Amino acid sequence: MTTAPERSIADLYPTRGATEVATPRMDPVVWSAPGTPGPIEAADLASYERNGFLAMDRLITPDEVDTYRRELERLTSDPVMRADDRSIVEPKSQEIRTVFEVHKISEVFARLVRDPRVVGRARQILGSDVYVHQSRINVKPGFGATGFYWHSDFETWHAEDGLPKMRTVSVSIALTENYDTNGSLMIMPGSHQTFLGCSGETPEDNYKKSLQMQDAGTPSDEALSKFADAHGIELFTGRAGSATWFDCNCMHGSGDNITPYPRSNVFIVFNSVENEAVEPFAAPVRRPEYIGARDFTPVK
Repeated sequence: MTTAPERSIADLYPTRGATEVATPRMDPVVWSAPGTPGPIEAADLASYERNGFLAMDRLITPDEVDTYRRELERLTSDPVMRADDRSIVEPKSQEIRTVFEVHKISEVFARLVRDPRVVGRARQILGSDVYVHQSRINVKPGFGATGFYWHSDFETWHAEDGLPKMRTVSVSIALTENYDTNGSLMIMPGSHQTFLGCSGETPEDNYKKSLQMQDAGTPSDEALSKFADAHGIELFTGRAGSATWFDCNCMHGSGDNITPYPRSNVFIVFNSVENEAVEPFAAPVRRPEYIGARDFTPVK
């Protein structure tokens, strides 16, 4: 097994060891100074800091939704794209469920990343310029698309991509109606204040399996039960064009979609330029750059 190069940055959040370990968060949630101007109002920013997420009923317009949906359909129906390593297929149907690095594949989605309504909120939360750590489109068609088990994104990004601190924020923008029945996002409010280091080593090339079915980095049933009892679970629904911003350490997941109604979204992960990825903290090798970026150029 290949060994990752030495790191000079301390590991504040140990994971993938012999036992499961809970560590109190050591980083701010909102990094900008109080009163810093930005598109998020003070009350909403305080809610984000407290709960770890912020839901918006309308981030983009219906016309924009149509534009992004057409581009999603173009990419997911392209046989060349389907054969690309950046595409992940549904295990059962063998249809595309995810396409990574869409801001580099598509100028349409690149414009969305640069949109002040999007990147401006990321800068305000993270208190600095930002770059795209990961972007993707997710497709969850009806009649059996699988969900994604409970996890903290930061656990994976720290262990396998080498993000040192919790200075990363994600936004999920709905391109279809999110019902309470079609596999919508679930989050445990306040769970972002505790890092749950999972047990078990990271297999080499773990990403090839984990992007279809999470295994390494999965919390135990006992830990998840304690988190749910302490924090509760909130389910996000909303019309196309709505968005959910959430902290990198929120415990979240989604169920299968067995309804006739598809669920598709654009997912963008912004990381602070002051939190550049180093070598993985708990994996033998880095994941590919289309999953965990090594281009730290700020979004302009």
